Amino acid sequence: MLGEYRITGRRASDIAASVERGVGAGDLAPGQLLPPMRELATRLGVNPNTVAAAYRTLRERGVIETAGRRGSRVRSRPASTARDSLRVDAPPGVRQISDGNPDVALLPRLYDAFAAAARRHDERPVLYGEAPVDPELARLARAGLDADGVPDGPIAVTSGSLDAIERVLVAHLRPGDAVAVEDPGWGSLLDLIPALGLRPVPVALDEDGPRPDEVARALDAGARALIVTCRAQNPTGAVITAQRAEKLRDILARHPQVLLVEDDHGHAIVDQPLHPLAGVTDLWVLVRSTAKAYGPDLRLAVLTGDALTVDRVLGRQRLGPGWVGRLVQRAVVELWRSGVVDPAAVARAYGERRDALLRALAGRGIEAYGRSGMNVWVPVADETGAVARLLHAGWAVAPGARFRMSAPPGIRLTVSGLTMADIETLADAVASAAGPMPARSFG
Repeated sequence: MLGEYRITGRRASDIAASVERGVGAGDLAPGQLLPPMRELATRLGVNPNTVAAAYRTLRERGVIETAGRRGSRVRSRPASTARDSLRVDAPPGVRQISDGNPDVALLPRLYDAFAAAARRHDERPVLYGEAPVDPELARLARAGLDADGVPDGPIAVTSGSLDAIERVLVAHLRPGDAVAVEDPGWGSLLDLIPALGLRPVPVALDEDGPRPDEVARALDAGARALIVTCRAQNPTGAVITAQRAEKLRDILARHPQVLLVEDDHGHAIVDQPLHPLAGVTDLWVLVRSTAKAYGPDLRLAVLTGDALTVDRVLGRQRLGPGWVGRLVQRAVVELWRSGVVDPAAVARAYGERRDALLRALAGRGIEAYGRSGMNVWVPVADETGAVARLLHAGWAVAPGARFRMSAPPGIRLTVSGLTMADIETLADAVASAAGPMPARSFG
């Protein structure tokens, strides 16, 4: 039924990841019939409910489809259903802390910035044939990157971080190539990689970022790209420290042809210094988005990198949308110039809530993580049960399945909507819902 490919795993998440790897590598072709659940359970020596849970996850992610007695098959267009479909809706009376949104009270008003951009447009409209990047935006972006020690490189502008990363991967990789990615990590990125026909290779991390041994293992095994989050890692809040960056650079120096992608989405909302890896490999990019500081609907990210990669991104962009609207670019320039957002104050506001929750959880014997950003990650033994119990207690949290491949179970709590008065009540609910603690953390 499956030819030479063998599905492996003892947990539902491992079984689902095994199928996804087979699909991404092309070993499981579109339309491929999967084994009946009981047959696979017997083969793996697990409970049929475990296989049922794995198949359910694969259906929710759009990897497979089930047609009653005709069984389960790999979809003709696999991996097209976002992990966000695993979100927990908050019914009336339930607090929503699962969505990862910023605190609206910390976002700037955009009216004045867009009004100023519109006035500039009225004075001198942008026409076809002009440069895709506003010169003043490029200058200000480059100055900020220089201050953070990011190597010199040309600037491109995309419609958000995920758009930038997709364009970079397509510029260099081909279906079947392996991409090393953080696990747990950003759910949308974990969706994008197999959707492009690429093969995700999970890399475990700890509070200091991707573990060097895991990165070395993935690159030695042939991964052609490595994607890391510099700060405010989603969902764990990990930060790449100076010591960790030095070790990762040493590993990358042994693989100069690897494509390095650094996501610095938290640069305007965190107070942790940047320790870039860029420049060690021949192919590299660093991406900065405005979403967390100015709101998700301001669809703009700045990308810098080696000349070849940025040129390919800009060239392909010209054949699609052409460019990100200069009105949007100029509005961002106005926001940067005005200093309407104080990154230190924003980082302090998120940090006070995050640290208070971590202290409250620790006081109740709960292991939790969140060094930066707006999220706290709590390892749990029974993810589904913890989510359900918290929902019953009045809190909608994000299930770890949205962010995991092979990593142990957990839940993500977004602190941006919390007040200090909420902390103790939430900590009590988490302590009651978490159950027996797992044997190991996300690292």
